[in-house]
Amino acid sequence: METLGQDLETMRRVPLAPDHVAAIGEIGGEKLYRAGEIVMDIGEAMDRFVYVVDGEIEVVDPHTGERLLPSGLGPTQFMGEIGFLNGGTNIMRMRAAVDTRVIEAPREAMLALMGRVPELSDHLITVFAARRRKQFETRNDTIKVIGADRDPQVQAVERFLSRNRIPFQSYDMDASDREVTALCDLTGHQPGVIVGADTRMDQPTPRKVAQYLGLDLGICSQRTYDLLIVGGGPAGVAAAVYAGSEGIGALVIEDTAVGGQAGTSSRIENYMGFPTGISGTDLTFRGQVQAMKFGTRFVMPRRVEGVSRREDGAYCATLDDGDEICARALLVATGVQYRRLPLDRLEELEGAGIFYSATEMEARFCARTEAVVIGGGNSAGQAAMYLSRAAAHVHLVVRGSSLAASMSSYLSQRLEADPRVTIHYHSEVTALHGDTWLDGITLKTKDTEQRINARALFIMIGAAPNTGWLSGLAATDDKGFVLTGAAAGQGDDYATTAPGIFAVGDVRSGSVKRVASAVGEGSVVVSRIWQYLEDTRPAE
Repeated sequence: METLGQDLETMRRVPLAPDHVAAIGEIGGEKLYRAGEIVMDIGEAMDRFVYVVDGEIEVVDPHTGERLLPSGLGPTQFMGEIGFLNGGTNIMRMRAAVDTRVIEAPREAMLALMGRVPELSDHLITVFAARRRKQFETRNDTIKVIGADRDPQVQAVERFLSRNRIPFQSYDMDASDREVTALCDLTGHQPGVIVGADTRMDQPTPRKVAQYLGLDLGICSQRTYDLLIVGGGPAGVAAAVYAGSEGIGALVIEDTAVGGQAGTSSRIENYMGFPTGISGTDLTFRGQVQAMKFGTRFVMPRRVEGVSRREDGAYCATLDDGDEICARALLVATGVQYRRLPLDRLEELEGAGIFYSATEMEARFCARTEAVVIGGGNSAGQAAMYLSRAAAHVHLVVRGSSLAASMSSYLSQRLEADPRVTIHYHSEVTALHGDTWLDGITLKTKDTEQRINARALFIMIGAAPNTGWLSGLAATDDKGFVLTGAAAGQGDDYATTAPGIFAVGDVRSGSVKRVASAVGEGSVVVSRIWQYLEDTRPAE
């Protein structure tokens, strides 16, 4: 996404081809908006594509009613951002600056047209993605998150928005700023989310925010899908791209945010094609955009709690609130999660100085203090390098005697040479200190113990597979990883012991725990799924 800002400026000067405009006109119709009339308001579903023929559409500050941005959308330009592909909710008030004539086309018809005309699709998606990126980077404040920075509930909402690249502004209730005080008055000095000037969510959760933004789709009324992909990490997103491109009707269910564990990596430097590195969030966001372009849908944050098989062979997944979604095939791409340490008060301090990811959201708590990272893998190493920019010093705690077996050579060499990082071998954290917030840990080495006055601890150890929801339908090994291929008595590398259930990525027994291999598996498995769907397609 490094060039998206440049792409946007270029695309602003390149109008849609006349035949593309004509095609949009055939599926839509003209409409006139008088000066001052709202074209699309905050909270409306992005259910139509709007192309400007004459006039100008401006972005409006919902609080003052004044023009928010210096430039508007004029003739040959169009409204929308990447949420249009997934049927999301509009978060910017759009108004006709002067009498404005537009062509409006229904979203579903527009997506079908984009599928038929790749040149049009490429143009629109480049602009859509660049607009989202620009809104996120400039901290568009239509969405305001109000609450104490150290409130785990507030952190969960901010983490959800940030990892899903949804623009927002955060306001710390503990600050003495006049604007913060006014916003706190609106929320009764309780955590809340304000969207625009009129919508307020008290006691916010990621699920509440997702429902408002249209990310938690009305899936229960949908048909039985061809494929249900459980897990939105690199493997699941890669499968979503290829499933969509092959015409497979797929739905991705993710319980946190697209990107999975890889989405918490601040910088991946050994992924082909990105010599200067790329964050896990950016990498998977690109894949999500591609998948949505091909028609794959994403639902989050929803958790699959169980699965059963119908008499007709389809699989039905039960979600966290009792909803059910069915598909003819199931792809397990739930990856792994970091193990929790058996430490007193660990759960109490989670989100209050103890974290399981190292992104901008967590790094802010490391300023002018020491940080501790536990783990010897690439994720831990990337976290230590990233946090060293913000923290006074970073301590990397490793149980073994070397990083060679679990970490890429380039990363371990950098850590060993960085004066801002100290690596403690043959070490473990044995105690946590602090009342409402972590203020130190006890570090035990071979023969000594010491206290480190750290206010941020990042736990990145082990790999516990997310497979309990499979309800025993597909066999797992003694550690809970899904058996596939020969280990499952199958000739297909990604087939499990259950017909129509496939597994890819870190959740698969014997897989290589790297982003590139997960992407490769997610890409390859789709051809097997396509063949399975063909072989089991009901006779018409």
